Amino acid sequence: MSGPDLLAPEALERARDEALAAFTAAPTLESLAAARTAHIGDRSAVARARKAIGSLPGTEKADAGKRVNVAASAVQEAFEQRKRALEQERDQRVLLEEAVDVTVLPPRRRGARHPLTTLSERVADVFVAMGWEVAEGPEVEHEWFNFDALNFGGDHPAREMQDTLFVEPAGSGLVLRTHTSPVQVRSMLDRELPIYVICPGRVYRADALDATHSPVFAQVEGLVVDEGITMAHLRGTLDHLAVALFGSVGDGKGIRTRIRPNYFPFTEPSAEMDLQCFACRGASAQPGGEPCRVCSSEGWIEWGGCGMVNPTVLVACGIDPERYSGFAFGMGLDRTLMFRHDLHDIRDIYEGDLRFTSALGSEV
Repeated sequence: MSGPDLLAPEALERARDEALAAFTAAPTLESLAAARTAHIGDRSAVARARKAIGSLPGTEKADAGKRVNVAASAVQEAFEQRKRALEQERDQRVLLEEAVDVTVLPPRRRGARHPLTTLSERVADVFVAMGWEVAEGPEVEHEWFNFDALNFGGDHPAREMQDTLFVEPAGSGLVLRTHTSPVQVRSMLDRELPIYVICPGRVYRADALDATHSPVFAQVEGLVVDEGITMAHLRGTLDHLAVALFGSVGDGKGIRTRIRPNYFPFTEPSAEMDLQCFACRGASAQPGGEPCRVCSSEGWIEWGGCGMVNPTVLVACGIDPERYSGFAFGMGLDRTLMFRHDLHDIRDIYEGDLRFTSALGSEV
């Protein structure tokens, strides 16, 4: 259709009527949007008629412009009316379809403690059953309790920023405790001898978060100070704890531990504590044994540190090392939980995902 034909009154009326009919027939906002493109868009009859005005002589442009504006206004108004009507229908439908009955009680999901909390309490129960006490202390600790009383020298690497989180202001002498050993120091200062305490709690290190490290993690330490305490008592205690946490083997002897010489400032002699692999029971390290991914076929898993309490620590706490001796041990509860459930990423423990805790069988 040529320019003059598009501007004819009957052509504009026909374009207007077709647009109104299309808008009225549109059942949804999506179909109305498509009708708008066809009847108001750049290629619509009204739009092409508006462009054709420029080809008319000057005397005819005014009348043609008026006719086009009347038709365009009618089309635009019809579109807006239909749009408002469809939006109202949509809103009413949503109110009905998505109505919420606030009187209906939501499904109740029974809460449960985190597996790490449950494990901490289970460890404590093992020692309470033997007559020990549970000791707790502040997480913001003074350097004297965290380092000095434990025989850490002033230039010990553990005091540096890469390991310890210091509390402002600078020079306050306060740190976020790097282990629960300060609780042992406080126990030796506050309690009457003999002392048998287990010390669970959160500790803090300046570690980057990855699959095996976390700046915040859980730890449990044990302390005994009494007359006649030897490494044999320490070994028997650790064997008992290992059996309580990881079960016993079929012959009734229980899972085994071993200790290897090591160094810690607060114990002398010191040892590293290894746990017999609870998955293969050490069989993977034997000739012809099946490979074990839990212990990398070594038969043993590093569990924590232990040793006899350094006499220097006893003296710092006002205890006579000539009369009393003691042992101490410590391990990460996070690693213990990972051992028990074959976990490979420590971040799973702290993300708060209910799917994780439910899969581990959270206990109420």
